[in-house]
Amino acid sequence: MSSITESSSHYNQLENMSVRELLENINREDKTVPLAVEKAIPQIEALVARLVARMEQGGRLFYIGAGTSGRLGIVDASECPPTYGVPHDWVIGLIAGGDQAIRKAVEFAEDDRQQAWKDIEAYQPTELDTVVGIAASGRTPYVIGGLEEARKRGLLTGCVVCNPGSAVAAACEYPIEAIVGPEFVTGSTRMKAGTAQKLVLNMITTSTMVRLGRVRGNKMVDMQLSNKKLVERGTRMIMDELTIEEAAAASLLQEHGSVRKAVDFYRQQHARH
Repeated sequence: MSSITESSSHYNQLENMSVRELLENINREDKTVPLAVEKAIPQIEALVARLVARMEQGGRLFYIGAGTSGRLGIVDASECPPTYGVPHDWVIGLIAGGDQAIRKAVEFAEDDRQQAWKDIEAYQPTELDTVVGIAASGRTPYVIGGLEEARKRGLLTGCVVCNPGSAVAAACEYPIEAIVGPEFVTGSTRMKAGTAQKLVLNMITTSTMVRLGRVRGNKMVDMQLSNKKLVERGTRMIMDELTIEEAAAASLLQEHGSVRKAVDFYRQQHARH
């Protein structure tokens, strides 16, 4: 298996570069990432189409990964409930080494092929569930083992990797390969590979939530009103949608608890008159 993510940087003697040169060269490399993701859109589409169909029937999405990849999965999963008002168990991020590994690396946790499925089993998985493995290298044992066991048990399986022809891709039905090339600092896959993975994960959950009806027009009508900024955003959404004054919109939002419910109530009331 070729390991592009471990291949030598296009740049050398980084320590001799000025701050400006370092920043410009990092940025030059970063610009290539969306183009690599664009090439993977057909692969992303294939996975999302199957994922949506399962989630419509009550299935869930599990992300499994180690290190940066695992953390990115947890970030994407944890942002779905506040953004789309969905239950916390719709999208679940699991990291090798458990929650303590979110902040601090757990030595050799990623080398355990059995642990990912044990972590998933705690959630009583069914055949409607989907497991997406995240691994820049495409060779993380935690991810490979989890995907193999999930597939064996009839769950839908996919992955996000940054090397072609990887063991992780071979372990799942719907691989997504975002081939971003060598990193600016050789092997530092938290950089371009991590950026590509974040873009792909955002694409997976955003397109899925839109297809599941959690967005209306272009608005997050089910978002949780968990801080002042979001309450103000929700108020503006209602003002724009219904063409009403701020005080009336704020009152509707406070009474009904979500933009969707507030707008629906207002329209139902005015349809009767």
